[in-house]
Amino acid sequence: MLAEGHCRKRHAMALCNLLLLGLPWLVAAVTAANPGCKIRITTKGLELVKQEGLRFVEQELEHISIPDLHGKEGQFQYNISGVKVMDLQLALSNLHFQPPQHLAFNINNASISLRFRRQLLYWFFYDIGSINASAEGVNVRTLLKLSMDKAGRLKISNITCNASIARMQTGFTGTLRKVYEFLSAFITTGIRFLLNQQICPALHYAGRVELNSLLDTVSVRSPVDEHISIDYSLLSHPVVSPDTLDLDFKGMFYYQSNETLVNQAVAPVIKETERMVYVAFSEYFFNSAMDAYYQAGVLSKEIAGEEVPKDLEVLLRATFFGSIIMLSPAVVDAPLKLVLQASAPPLWTIKPTGTSVSVAAILNISLVPVDHPAIQLSSMTMDAKLSAKVSLRGKALEVQLDLRRFRIYSKQSALESLALFPLQAPLKTLLQLVIMPILNERTKKGVPIPLPEGMDFTKEIVTSHVGFITVGADLHFSKGLREVIEKYKPAQASRPLSPEPTTPAGL
Repeated sequence: MLAEGHCRKRHAMALCNLLLLGLPWLVAAVTAANPGCKIRITTKGLELVKQEGLRFVEQELEHISIPDLHGKEGQFQYNISGVKVMDLQLALSNLHFQPPQHLAFNINNASISLRFRRQLLYWFFYDIGSINASAEGVNVRTLLKLSMDKAGRLKISNITCNASIARMQTGFTGTLRKVYEFLSAFITTGIRFLLNQQICPALHYAGRVELNSLLDTVSVRSPVDEHISIDYSLLSHPVVSPDTLDLDFKGMFYYQSNETLVNQAVAPVIKETERMVYVAFSEYFFNSAMDAYYQAGVLSKEIAGEEVPKDLEVLLRATFFGSIIMLSPAVVDAPLKLVLQASAPPLWTIKPTGTSVSVAAILNISLVPVDHPAIQLSSMTMDAKLSAKVSLRGKALEVQLDLRRFRIYSKQSALESLALFPLQAPLKTLLQLVIMPILNERTKKGVPIPLPEGMDFTKEIVTSHVGFITVGADLHFSKGLREVIEKYKPAQASRPLSPEPTTPAGL
């Protein structure tokens, strides 16, 4: 009996351990969410970013602040001040992806030209003038870690940097140039030490403050129009491979801070790497927009009085003449009102052959006599199928809708549906001439894609798949990094203070 009890206890413990081991996986499975929008940046896109980034780094290093240098070696006293960077040559540089979450930026064999003032005292000889110096063999290794912050925004969360200068060369001018050339080792060693101390702090500031202010221009939750907003928060940390950077965004539209649909759509999959950037949108991205607009109560349109086309008005009065006479002959000439309202959120379906939108709506036709309640003549059900052409302009997603199929019927009886058949063609014409232009005017305004300000798409190619579409494009900088950063840089942000000069060993 004791052995049996001990055995049961061991089995229970094993089961507990198994459940504990599986718990993290179960939690991850429950909480994981498919992205509604996915962006991939390829090595070709990174090469363009490198070209603009190199100009940015040059500007940063041109403004590095080097403290004054002064000291004494025997009878030799010196004071170096007003150090300025005059020129940079950063021809050999490389920016590449480094898994799992990093960008590596390397500068090899660069040169930095400097100019500064000198005050030198050697025994009784005193000399002042300027010195031209050049730092040769400058190598910088920088690693930027990309992460998702608490708000779901892409951030540079950490920077590691290592800089080295192989050699310094100086050129003296002034009356005692020949006398002091042999003492230049003291000056060059000190300036090399101080310059080397300033390179990494400058790049830390550029990444953690200035580049992050650029990333802040990508809105996480922002209004699309006066009715709905969109959530572009990241669902996970960026995924970096040797050739790509993948970002998974929620891609959900919402009304008044309310979540819309649960994302049960197919997750977008990007396999291509030929273009600079790829953006993928799942059916959920579009259907959440439809659901948000439906919740906002704006998927309706009223057409009344003079807005009703004359031909359609005549046909409607003839069709419902018997009903009008039976209900109230006195209002036979009262204005007509048509109210078209979606009965459910429109549904997007994406296939390799194209994209369609299914719409179900109710069309109510009424007479609206002056100073009297409206008199309903008919309530009919409408089904429509629209084709949707998706495109990108700048960095806005646009949609062009076209009415393909349309039918009206009555849920009351087949006989009433048959009586409505003559209205099929004129009501379809009404949709094409009145409703579709209104829809396309709205969709033409576009929805912004989560890219930083100053970057746009060019040469877009849209491809449809089962459950999602991808847009392959090239990138274009419409504004320089410096221009955007200066516009959005936090007012309180300041460049790092130069550390107190520490005399290097041997000086």
